[in-house]
Amino acid sequence: MAEAEEQESGSLEESTDESEEEESEEEPKLKYERLSNGVTEILQKGAASCMTVHDKFLALGTHYGKVYLLDVQGNITQKFDVSPVKINQISLDESGEHMGVCSEDGKVQVFGLYSGEEFHETFDCPIKIIAVHPHFVRSSCKQFVTGGKKLLLFERSWMNRWKSSVLHEGEGNIRNVKWRGHLIAWANNMGVKIFDISSKQRITNVPRDDISLRPDMYPCSLCWKDSVTLIIGWGTSVKICSVKERHASEMRDLPSRYVEIVSQFETEFYISGLAPLCDQLVVLSYVKEVSEKSEREYCARPRLDIIQPLSETCEEISSDALTVRGFQENECRDYHLESSEGESLFYIVSPRDVVVAKERDQDDHIDWLLEKKKYEEALMAAEISQKNIKRHKILDIGLAYINHLVEKGEYDTAARKCQKILGKNATLWEYEVYKFKEIGQLKAISPYLPRGDPVLKPLIYEMILHEFLESDYEGFATLIREWPGDLYNNSVIVQAVRDHLKKDSQNKTLLKTLAELYTYDKNYGNALEIYLTLRHKDVFQLIHKHNLFSSIKDKIVLLMDFDSEKAVDMLLDNEDKISIKKVVEELEDRPELQHVYLHKLFKRDHHKGQRYHEKQISLYAEYDRPNLLPFLRDSTHCPLEKALEICQQRNFVEETVYLLSRMGNSRSALKMIMEELHDVDKAIEFAKEQDDGELWEDLILYSIDKPPFITGLLNNIGTHVDPILLIHRIKEGMEIPNLRDSLVKILQDYNLQILLREGCKKILVADSLSLLKKMHRTQMKGVLVDEENICESCLSPILPSDAAKPFSVVVFHCRHMFHKECLPVPSMNSPAQYCNICSAKNRGPGSAILEMKKEDRMLLIPEHL
Repeated sequence: MAEAEEQESGSLEESTDESEEEESEEEPKLKYERLSNGVTEILQKGAASCMTVHDKFLALGTHYGKVYLLDVQGNITQKFDVSPVKINQISLDESGEHMGVCSEDGKVQVFGLYSGEEFHETFDCPIKIIAVHPHFVRSSCKQFVTGGKKLLLFERSWMNRWKSSVLHEGEGNIRNVKWRGHLIAWANNMGVKIFDISSKQRITNVPRDDISLRPDMYPCSLCWKDSVTLIIGWGTSVKICSVKERHASEMRDLPSRYVEIVSQFETEFYISGLAPLCDQLVVLSYVKEVSEKSEREYCARPRLDIIQPLSETCEEISSDALTVRGFQENECRDYHLESSEGESLFYIVSPRDVVVAKERDQDDHIDWLLEKKKYEEALMAAEISQKNIKRHKILDIGLAYINHLVEKGEYDTAARKCQKILGKNATLWEYEVYKFKEIGQLKAISPYLPRGDPVLKPLIYEMILHEFLESDYEGFATLIREWPGDLYNNSVIVQAVRDHLKKDSQNKTLLKTLAELYTYDKNYGNALEIYLTLRHKDVFQLIHKHNLFSSIKDKIVLLMDFDSEKAVDMLLDNEDKISIKKVVEELEDRPELQHVYLHKLFKRDHHKGQRYHEKQISLYAEYDRPNLLPFLRDSTHCPLEKALEICQQRNFVEETVYLLSRMGNSRSALKMIMEELHDVDKAIEFAKEQDDGELWEDLILYSIDKPPFITGLLNNIGTHVDPILLIHRIKEGMEIPNLRDSLVKILQDYNLQILLREGCKKILVADSLSLLKKMHRTQMKGVLVDEENICESCLSPILPSDAAKPFSVVVFHCRHMFHKECLPVPSMNSPAQYCNICSAKNRGPGSAILEMKKEDRMLLIPEHL
């Protein structure tokens, strides 16, 4: 809850008691300022008694009978000496061209501010209220009302004479009046009445609730929200009345309009004035409080509340306590609330002060957020409303936000916000960097420094790099990787790194970073040397990217030691830059690496490294025996004698067997399998591969005295050699393991072969029969013969010109047609007829087919139709 306090400048600020300030963080809805300039001068001489507001100017009345016209800043534009006593009320029409004034000595004046039109009248009693017709400027609306002990309506007749009529009397003094359209609302000691000027009828009477309050001390406040809604505030009661049209069927002798109270509720304090604010109400309240010390009532500061009316209660939206001048001496009747409909301005009038309340705009909202140190919200509000704010700049708010974060020690957040707030302003970026340097927080701002647009001075980036180099090698390396090399002087940073390496020469982080700096500086030789020393994975990428193959010819062993697989792939992919011969020579002293290279080369191409195949035999035998046999099988360039010699020296049986068989010495190979390996299955497999009868004979002879071998032969040779040859040679009485099973297997294999043959025979017979039937169906089909066909013998049309004449035609399956008489007569030896063309001497069917194809005709099977 804010309180308005006077300052020397004349502005009014919201303030709160300490307890209230701690409790409330809610933003006020209104802002306040004291109306100064001419108003200050006026109120120094006399007290204000009333005021009315127009969109263009203000009219202020005093206790000394003066009326002042003021601009909205409070400057005096006109002055009227109306009476020597208190001005009770001032009324303006909507145009602002006519003003009505009444005073305590009974004087009433209605005059034009810009014309000579004027009305004067003096009554024998004080005139408390006056209201001119809202459209008084029109000739048809020259009307006004005054109120003292009775309410009088003055109208100008057609003779320019003024006549008066009594609208109401007998219920005490008229205390207030408000005129809107055709409706006049007034309050007297008993309640509020509404008069319809168009129908000349009083349409309602709203009695006051608390008759214990003196109406002169707690006057009624009236306010028209619109042309049919009247708001009444009296004592602590608020009523909202709606003027409605009465249905024709309900009229009878009743007025055409009636009033319905749509909302009624009580407030905490006494009402001194009210005004509408959209669908809410602004209420000026007079407050009395009890002193804790003396237990006496005293006048507290008046309050300006915004409330949301409900049907039987209200909801408080905001409440401000205003410290106006002389509030300790004021009564409820001394306060007035006037409003300007066009701009939502509210004027709080007291005898010694005039305060203006305004709705807060976005600038005010930002002020409050900044005051509460809610910089993030203030920045967001400024960005959203940047077209509407006038006093604030987004940049200024942002800079204040950064400073606030730095003061709180939230350096990382402050640095991150720099990106958004500073944007592309290089000067501000450099200023902020130096600020972070002063507080020793360069590391915090480094991740957010601009790297493209804008680009700061190289010194800024170098300063941050030096900061990291002194305390954080990993962070330094990260910045070098992330920052483009053109942001700083590369040679300066290289020298700084080298100076640090003098103290810590084996630091891998610094060495790697130095290599990256050399790479950016196109000093690839030094970079490559460091990468090789570090065995860094990027060495191969560096070589490829910058084509450094000429620099690695003497470093092949180092590359192979680091990652032989990647090194070999790179060397083989770039044979045109580093020859196979050069690589083999460089690896001469490292035969294990030489083997890796030559093996990968052989896998890619069996012929490229043929000159080294002889060498590879020894390398495979030494370092990779599992791949020796596949190499011997795939290579067509290795010397077999040399290979056999090496394999026999190392007792490589499988390889020796393969070489012997490849060199044609199958018997020696088989003998080695049997004698060295003792593997009958392998011997049988070898014999199957060679498919040599003599080899099978040797195998049987070698196995005949070895029962296990006989078992193996009986189980496996059935499909290649007649098992009877083996069985007849088995010595009588020899004990052979699993002989019965072997014989059963032989018989089963034999039965299976018989079944397979029978099955195949059935399939062949079925297929032959099916094809025969198909051929028969094909041969039974008709052949079209028409006048375009000719006899292949006499070359005359096959059909006679006279269709009635009998004729005979022979058509063969080859589609050749003949007159029957043009064919040779069948003999006893050859009763069947054949196509002369297709069966001619020295011409087989193939010749006939070729010849007919040249004639674009189709030849079928040359058999008799």
